[in-house]
Order: sequence, then C-alpha cells, then structure tokens
Amino acid sequence: MAARRFIVEADGGSRGNPGPAGYGAVVRDGDTGQIIAEAAEFIGRATNNVAEYKGLIAGLRTAHELDPAATVDVRMDSKLVVEQMSGRWKIKHPDMQPLAAEARTVFPRGQVGYSWIPRERNKDADRLANEAMDAGQAGRAWEPKARPAAAPVAGSLTDGSPVDGSSVAEPLAEPAAPRAGWGSAADLGTATTFVLLRHGETALTPQKRFSGSTGSDPELSEKGRWQADRAAEALAARGTVQAVVSSPMLRTRQTAEAVALRLGLDVRVEEGLRELDFGAWEGLTFAEAQERHPEDLTAWLASTKAKPTGSSESFASLTQRVGVARDKVLARYAGKTVLVVSHVSPIKTLVRLALGAPPDSVYRMELAAASFCAVQYYSDGNASVRLLNDTSHLR
Repeated sequence: MAARRFIVEADGGSRGNPGPAGYGAVVRDGDTGQIIAEAAEFIGRATNNVAEYKGLIAGLRTAHELDPAATVDVRMDSKLVVEQMSGRWKIKHPDMQPLAAEARTVFPRGQVGYSWIPRERNKDADRLANEAMDAGQAGRAWEPKARPAAAPVAGSLTDGSPVDGSSVAEPLAEPAAPRAGWGSAADLGTATTFVLLRHGETALTPQKRFSGSTGSDPELSEKGRWQADRAAEALAARGTVQAVVSSPMLRTRQTAEAVALRLGLDVRVEEGLRELDFGAWEGLTFAEAQERHPEDLTAWLASTKAKPTGSSESFASLTQRVGVARDKVLARYAGKTVLVVSHVSPIKTLVRLALGAPPDSVYRMELAAASFCAVQYYSDGNASVRLLNDTSHLR
C-alpha cells in the first residue's frame, strides 16, 4: 500500500516583531488538496521568525498524528524557514536553532520536503495565525471554526480531477491556554490541576552535578527508586490523579512509570518537559563549572537569556518550550488532575509562570528530589500555586 501524502502549509506572525504572536497551519490531503486538519495558537510575545517556526512544528505534528508513515510536502511563504530547513542556509540565530532541531525530529529524514510559495497561496495558514493572535490578545483560546470545505491548493492534484469538497475532517488543533487574569465572576468550572513531581535521585543528584537533556541520561539510583515508590504510595492514597505525563528523560520516565503502575494509568511523554541543555557543564559540580567556565557561569546567573557553555538554550528559550508543553497538557486534560513528572528547571518555570514572578526568580527556588509542587489552572487563565517543594512523603 502506497504511503499517504500530506501537504502542510504553515505561517506565523507577530504584531510588533517582537510583539503579540501566533501561528497557523493546515494539513491537506496530498491527492485532493482538501484541508483535513488545522492548528493555531497564540504564543505570547515573539518574533515573526519564531512564530513561523512554531507554525511549521505544529503543522508537522498534526500531520504526524494523522499518519506517522506519510510523506509530507511543507509549503511556506517564509523564504528563511524553507531555505534553512532545506539545508541551503545556515541557522545562525540562537532562537531558531532549537526550533529547527525540534522540527527535524517529528518525521524521519527523507519523509519531509520543503518548497516556497507566494503569500497569496498561503492564505489559510495566514488566516489561522491572525485568528490565534486576535483570540490571544482578547484573552481567549483559539478554537477551530466549522468551515465549508476549502478549495484545493494549486498544484496538489495528481490527476487533474475535480474535488468533491463535500466534507472536512474534524480539526486536530490543541487550543492555547487563555491569558492570565481573574476574569468575570461567572462559573469557571473545574480547574485543571498539575501535580508537579521532580524525578527521584540519580547517582549525580547527591553530588549536585549538572544533569540536563544532553548529558549521560542517568537512571534512578536505589534511593531514587525508593523515592519514586514513596511518591506513588502518596498519590495512590490521595486517589485524585487521572493522567500521568512525563519528560522523555530516563529518570523521569522511571519515576512516572512507578506511579502509573501503582495507579493503573499509562504514561504520556511530552518532549517539551525535558531538562535544560547544560552543554559543557553536564556532569560537573557547580564548583567545577565555576573553575572551568567562570565568565559563562557568572553571565548565566546574571541573566536568564544567557546559556551554559556550549548549550543550545537559555532559561528564556526553555520557558518558551515549557509554556507550549503546559498548554498542550492543559488542552488535552482540561478539568482533570494530571501528574507531571519533570526536572528542576521546567518545574521551577511552571511555578514562576503561575505566580507571574520575574524570570530571575528561578534562581531563588529549591526543589528536592522527588518533591511535589501543585498548580491549578482555571478557564479564565488564572493560575494558583497550591504547593511547593513538599517532601513529607519521604519522611
């Protein structure tokens, strides 16, 4: 059976560059040109290029959910993104590098091709990006609208036959979380609760060594496994967790699996919850990093925009991906209690964002191994921190 073929059209925009930004993407059937899925999201303050890359990633992920074996023809009116993803232009800007790397992980190499199209042929993705920005600036989540079937994209038909256009598949877009704010006094419904669990100890934890997303990916130690079991016991006694989501790192998956087994649940992996990339500091103690890279460490402690030596990301860029991961989980598990198993940096970031605290507050939080935090999110966008660094289940 021949592999299915999709056309992904993606776009992003920023009202200010940087300014309020959003993206849109459509997935078309490669044979008929008919739109079969849409995605859009308000992403807060960002540049046009960041929004365009995020639109590309959303379009690819939406296509992947439809059929991971499909071949994909990506069409965008961004010459920059098309040339960079095709490998003809170097990616020099630090904000673009992790986004391009993420886009390349969605489908295996060879299943995706890129081509530039004029802006007038990218109207559907552009429309969705503007809808997302309008919704976000109004404090609302973007929601897909019922639309008549779209005309086929030029050049997408293989045999020149007309398109019936009698039906459109249900959109697969995951809406963004609303902006923060108390909103009206109306009934806001059931809050979505994130129970945030830092993974148990590894061999590196008691030595306080940097352990990020590009290091050795250590497993839980014997003590770490004991901590994971204690966390599982505590959550089983509470009986409130309805879903388990984990970072892809081994230590978090092992912790999440211990809890999920006890609760009779599956573990869903969310890539955006992985730890910060600590670059050349991976495996070093703070003192060793200070001795070998004193200027970089000083800069990192002074600004959340600074990166560890040789790292691909700062706290600022980590905040962007964690925010996207948060919004995906909120959309998927609205009104439920979700165990989110992650690392120090992502959990601190989620707490900071919920508090509306300044970026450098991440340097002023302590999170022990296997500790619990809890945040509740309401439909008007308000977030309430309910717990921080609780280790009572380990005593």
